[in-house]
Amino acid sequence: MTSEPTAFTSLWPDPDALGTVTDLYELTMIAGYLAEGMGSRSATFEVFVRRLPPNRSFLVFAGLEQAVGDLLRLAFSNEQVEALRRWPAFKGLPATFFEELRRFRFQGDLLAVPEGTVVFPGETLVRVTAPLPQAQWVEPFLLASLGYPTLVASKAARMVLSARGKPLFEFGSRRAHGPQAGMLAARSAYLAGFEGTSHVEAARRLNVPCVGTMAHSWVQSFPGEAEAFAAYARVFPDSTTLLVDTYDTLEGVRRAAAVAPPSSSIRIDSGDLADLAPKARAILDERGRGDVRIFGSGDLDESALENLTAAGAPIDGYGVGTELVTVRDGPAISMVYKLVELDGSGRIKLAPGKKTYPMAKQVYRRRDESGVFVGDLVAKASEPAPEGMTPLLVPILSGGEYVARRATLAEARDRCRAQLAALPPELKALRTDAVYPVTYSDRLEADAARLMRGSAKVEGDR
Repeated sequence: MTSEPTAFTSLWPDPDALGTVTDLYELTMIAGYLAEGMGSRSATFEVFVRRLPPNRSFLVFAGLEQAVGDLLRLAFSNEQVEALRRWPAFKGLPATFFEELRRFRFQGDLLAVPEGTVVFPGETLVRVTAPLPQAQWVEPFLLASLGYPTLVASKAARMVLSARGKPLFEFGSRRAHGPQAGMLAARSAYLAGFEGTSHVEAARRLNVPCVGTMAHSWVQSFPGEAEAFAAYARVFPDSTTLLVDTYDTLEGVRRAAAVAPPSSSIRIDSGDLADLAPKARAILDERGRGDVRIFGSGDLDESALENLTAAGAPIDGYGVGTELVTVRDGPAISMVYKLVELDGSGRIKLAPGKKTYPMAKQVYRRRDESGVFVGDLVAKASEPAPEGMTPLLVPILSGGEYVARRATLAEARDRCRAQLAALPPELKALRTDAVYPVTYSDRLEADAARLMRGSAKVEGDR
């Protein structure tokens, strides 16, 4: 006897009904603002990072394309609105609130640091100005859309620096925290300098190289390793990468060297790569296979890559997975979204360890004569631009419409490469006590001081 299959509950949101991809208190705040007649007040919120994750000296900003693209699609479906109408939290609210939700869209302004930019704590990364209910609504969505990609891009950048020019490939989708996270990680890794991904859908959508080798199960499915290698070479004669560590790694290398047609590369996925790679290289060279490349993988992080690089291991490239997509050594980021201005008047938070600066802001960066970053200044957006400094925040949306040319992933990748090259050398080290100087303008400090003393609201410059 078999039972009828039951419909499963998918937790993937409808891309055209993302309105409820938020926290409950954002919706109760919207209801409260509307009830109090505050729906038309203009609010400015800013995204910034309070502090760096462990062992970091910089971050690479990422995730903006998806964040903005989806932000413009935020809407409530009829089904979602009817469900909310029945929730106890919304009991007693007038029908006009639910009708307002049906029409709700983001129609505000947004400025942001371009993707691929190196950034630091305390700097405004995104500035949102919109009617107060709209600006409140998007907080969880923006933070979730920007935080994880920035974490992965920052981790990937450290790996790229540690590999010293050796190509890196993202192999982490099976270890990511969900299928969508694997796609976000593939994009962030490529942006930060990885050469490709094993994630087929990410490669297809992003138009980036898709790479892969063979599975241990392929080798195990044949009577022996030699037969498995020969069969693989017959099926894929033009791009044969043989996985040699299913049984005995060095014996696997010897068998790979004897395969015809010749393999283009071998991959070692376990063991001491610093010890195995030179031995594998010697075996290949002795058998006239000097053109066969060696790839390494197996829970590699930036420290392992740096050690292999320093040891001169004859490895031509690396596959990186778990450590990248989980960001195991620093899986959380203190990215926040805070109100800084309401109807032109400054707003501040004074909680210990969570102080904010009031008013809409711009971030400026100074370089030395050789182009290396020497310091950033956070200033009021209304202040004149300091001489010799470049503003980082650029307009992206105005009134809910694009006003900037949408940058391609390739452009963001180029920007990241140039930004990493311009970092002070001490900030590129994996372990450093160096702190990049980020300061605040005198006007901003004065505004903050007045609000901290409990004086009258800080008004915008007229």
